[in-house]
Amino acid sequence: MPSLQNFDTKDEAFSHNCSYFCGNKPIKHNRFMKKMILAVLVLAGTWSSAWATEKTFNSPDGKLTVVVEDQNGIATYRVSQGTTVMIENSPLGLDTNMGNYTTDLTLASCEVKTVKESYDLRTIKQSHVDYEATEAVCSFEKQGKKVMDVIFRVSNRDVAFRYRILPQRDTKVCVVNEEASGFTLPDGTTTFLCPQSRPMGGFARTSPSYETSYSYDEPVGKNGWGEGYTFPCLFRVGDKGWVLLSETGVDGSYVASRLLNVQGGLYKIGFPQQGEGNGFGSTSAAVSLPCETPWRTITLGTTLANIVETTVPFDLVKPKYEASQPYIYGKGAWSWIIGMDSSCNYDEQKRYIDFAAAMGYQSVLIDAFWDRQIGYDKIAELAAYGKTKGVGLFLWYNSNGSWNDAPQTPIGKMDKSRQRRAEMAWMKKAGIRGIKVDFFGGDKQNMMQLYEDILSDANDFGILCIFHGCTLPRGWERMYPNYVASEAVLASENLHFGQGACDAEARNAATHAFIRNVVGSMDFGGSTLNKFYSADNKRGTHRVTSDVYALATAVLFQSSVQHFALAPNNLTDAPDWAIDFMKNVPTTWDEVKSIDGYPGKYALIARRAGDHWFIVGVNADKQPLKTTLDLSLYGKGADLLLYGDDAQLNGSVKTIKSGKKVTVTIPQNGGLVIVNK
Repeated sequence: MPSLQNFDTKDEAFSHNCSYFCGNKPIKHNRFMKKMILAVLVLAGTWSSAWATEKTFNSPDGKLTVVVEDQNGIATYRVSQGTTVMIENSPLGLDTNMGNYTTDLTLASCEVKTVKESYDLRTIKQSHVDYEATEAVCSFEKQGKKVMDVIFRVSNRDVAFRYRILPQRDTKVCVVNEEASGFTLPDGTTTFLCPQSRPMGGFARTSPSYETSYSYDEPVGKNGWGEGYTFPCLFRVGDKGWVLLSETGVDGSYVASRLLNVQGGLYKIGFPQQGEGNGFGSTSAAVSLPCETPWRTITLGTTLANIVETTVPFDLVKPKYEASQPYIYGKGAWSWIIGMDSSCNYDEQKRYIDFAAAMGYQSVLIDAFWDRQIGYDKIAELAAYGKTKGVGLFLWYNSNGSWNDAPQTPIGKMDKSRQRRAEMAWMKKAGIRGIKVDFFGGDKQNMMQLYEDILSDANDFGILCIFHGCTLPRGWERMYPNYVASEAVLASENLHFGQGACDAEARNAATHAFIRNVVGSMDFGGSTLNKFYSADNKRGTHRVTSDVYALATAVLFQSSVQHFALAPNNLTDAPDWAIDFMKNVPTTWDEVKSIDGYPGKYALIARRAGDHWFIVGVNADKQPLKTTLDLSLYGKGADLLLYGDDAQLNGSVKTIKSGKKVTVTIPQNGGLVIVNK
C-alpha cells in the first residue's frame, strides 16, 4: 500500500489511494467519508499482517523476488531485484461483465513449480533458447468462489503475469472491460517513452501507428499527449537499474494494450481508444471461458544487458500453426525510399532486380501503386525474371477496409477473406515471396483478428508477411511462422520526408537498440549509402550520418528480412569496402550480447551469425565516444576487420588482431563495426 507519509495533505493521500485501488475512477464522497476511509487506510497499514495473505517466490537464480498479496481485498504484487524493490506494490485484477475482480479478493492458494523449455527460432535475435523460470499460479476467490488465477513466470531477468478467467455458474463467455494491472515505479525513476497518438489523426487519418518520437529521462507522472504510451516502455530506477514493460501473446482473442499513467509512479494497462478504426469495434475484449489473457512482461537488470538480451516475448508463447514450407529470409532492395511512387514502374523494378542480384540479395520490395503503374501481368513477368536471378518479390498492399483515408493501392484486397485468399492464390501462382501490408486501424480486438487472419491465410499460400503503419509485434515471430517484421517505429521514410529526421537519425538508432527492437523484429528500411534521398543523389534531404554508421545499423537493427535503402548507383559511388560489407552482412542471428550504451546517446552491441561475431556501435552524443573493447569473444590470433570513422566522418577499414583489447573512438553521427574475416 502507498505510504501516507508521501503526501502533503490528507486530501491528496485520499485521492491517491482511491486512484490506486479503484483504477482512477471518480468516487462520490464527503468530508466524513474521507476521514473514515483515511482511518481505514491507516489501520490497514498498521494491521497488514492481519488483513493480508502473502506468497513469495523467486527466479531460478534467486536474484528476482515476487511477493503477491490480497491486501485488504486488493490483489497486489511487488518485484525486487536483490534487496532493491524495482516494482512497488501494484494492483492486479480484472473488471468483466461477469463480475468485478478487483476488490474483495482473497488469495486462496499459490502453486509453485519450475518450468524448463528449449526452442529454436531463426527469426529472432537468438536462434536457440534454453528457458527456465519459476511458475506460480496464484488463485483468487471472491465471496468464497474461485474467480481467477494470476499466473506468474519469473526467469533470471524477467517477470511476467497473465490472468486465467474461470467460468461462473453457467457463464461460458464474458467481456473484459478493463484490467487493473499496474506497475508502480519507485520515487526518482525516469522514463524513456513513446507517446500514444490520438486516433484518426496524421496522414490520411491513419494513427495510431506507433510512430511518434521518444522522450528521454523525464520524471514519472506524465501521460504522454494525454493518451498514454505505446509499448515497450523503458524506465531507469535511479542508479539501481532498468525496467522494461511490455506485453506478449496478443492475438485475435484479445485487444492490444498501451500504458497509462494514473498518478506519480503508478502506470496501468490501458485498452484501445474508442476512436480507433474510425470508431468501429469495441475497446473491450470478448472471450470464451476459461480464458488466458496476454502476458504482461517486466524485464529487469542492473544494467541494460538484460533488456537487450531478453527473449521473454518469445519464451511465453507457442506456435499457432506449422510453417507450410521452408521460408527464405535475407537481404533485399527497395526503390521507394529513394525514388518514391514514381519509381514503381516496370523498368525501374527490373533494374532493382538486377541490382539485388549483383548484391547477392534474396528479394526486391515493390511498393504502393504497383497494380496501377505496373499491373498484374507485368508483375508476374517481373517475378519470373527475378526467379532466373535468384531474387523473389515482396508486394505492398493497403490493409484498408473502412478505418482510414489512405488512398494507396492495391486496396480492398486484404480486409476480407474471399478477396484476400483469391489474391494470395494469384501470388502463389506468380511466385510472389511475401507481402508488406500497411495502414492498419489500431489495437482493438477486431484489428488483432485481422492481423491473425492475414498471417494464417498467407501461410496457406507460402507467403511471408511484413506489416507497416501497424501495431507492435507481441511474440509473433514464434506464434506465426511466416511473420517477418513490423514497422511500429518512426522508420526510414521519415528520413526522406524531413531533414529533422535525418538530423536525429543517430539518436533514434541509439534508442531503438534498447527499446523498440528488443521486443520484436523491426522493419526500418535503412542503411542507405546515398548522400541524398533522391534518385539522382544530388537533392532532397541529406544524410548526416557516416557510411560506417549505415553498416553498423544493418547489424544493430534486427529483422530476418531487411530491405535496405541502397540504390543501384551505390555500386559505383559508394566505397568498395561498404558495398562488400553490405553484400555479406547476415540478417539472421544466433546470439546477441549487450556491450554498453545509453538510450538516445550511444549503443554498442555484438551479434553472432555462425562463427562470425559483429561488434557494432553508433554515437549520437556531441562528444566523441572513446571506449576500450574486449575482443576475447573472437578467440586469439584471428584477423579482424575494423570499420571506423575519423572526426570528419570519413570511413575506412583496417585489419587488427583479436585476443586483446582495442580502444576506439566514434564521433557524433559515426559508427563502428568489428568482424572476423
